[in-house]
Amino acid sequence: MRFFLLLIFSVLFMSCTSKYDAYKKIPDYISKADASDKAYFEAYDETLKLWDVAFEELYIPTTDGVAHVIVSGPEHAAPVVLLHGMNASSTMWYPNIKALSSNHRVYAIDFILEPGKSYLYTDLDSVDHVIDWYQEVLFALELDSFHLIGASRGGWLAVNLALDNQKRIKSLILLSPAQTFTWIKPSMNLLKNVAALLSSKEKRIAQSLESMSSNVANISDAYLEQYYIATEKDSVNQFMSSMQPFSNDVLKSLQMPVLVLIGDDDMINERRTIEIAKMLPQGKGEVINNAGHFLSIDQAEVVNAKMLGFLEK
Repeated sequence: MRFFLLLIFSVLFMSCTSKYDAYKKIPDYISKADASDKAYFEAYDETLKLWDVAFEELYIPTTDGVAHVIVSGPEHAAPVVLLHGMNASSTMWYPNIKALSSNHRVYAIDFILEPGKSYLYTDLDSVDHVIDWYQEVLFALELDSFHLIGASRGGWLAVNLALDNQKRIKSLILLSPAQTFTWIKPSMNLLKNVAALLSSKEKRIAQSLESMSSNVANISDAYLEQYYIATEKDSVNQFMSSMQPFSNDVLKSLQMPVLVLIGDDDMINERRTIEIAKMLPQGKGEVINNAGHFLSIDQAEVVNAKMLGFLEK
């Protein structure tokens, strides 16, 4: 049934002058948003002003809702798909997009179960359902093969997607993937976050940022404003309880080149993550100094260089 609906979408849009023209109309849930959603979308657009390369926004209809995708980079360059972290939305890539899109066509997808510009019609109550949704978006984008980059929970989802697309995914980059290689270990930062649950929303968010970033002052004010609103709007996704590390045997079944980067002050991962990554058939791993869980922001220049070097090889 899902594939039949995909064919219908393709037939409806095939007459357009550009293959993505039909996806460029801003949907009513954004143009006619209520006050709460409007505030978030305005904050999102403010962060997009940091996107210092040309881009276009796509709104792709799927059987479960609308997928919002930001596209940058040369039209005929090798495609790279980005999966962001929790509550982060695709705007989290603002320190990385210029480097990534210099020689690649980059597709940043807003996760449909979280604040962002994607819009959910029905419940996605399982990991398989979520992966089916991503597959549908990739089908609409006509990406036969691509590089895949996932951050935090986006890294865990990227591994799920890669396991089902061994031949399509040319390489896989995981930035501090959450609950992917190891369980999150108890730490002082984790305990502080638990203690902050008794505090105000502002203090909880501030503590969360302090534990996730090695330099909160380095994060754009525009992005922080969007992140604050997103955190207030978000609720726990039903499939979160399914997030657990993959077995070593499952991870070793990944045949594409895999690069794993974690921060030296990463609350989510430990060095064991890198040891496991190096056991994969084409796996590499590295610890980035002076970086927390938000390493793509904390050490953007270093992480960008590592990612580009890996993609070029």
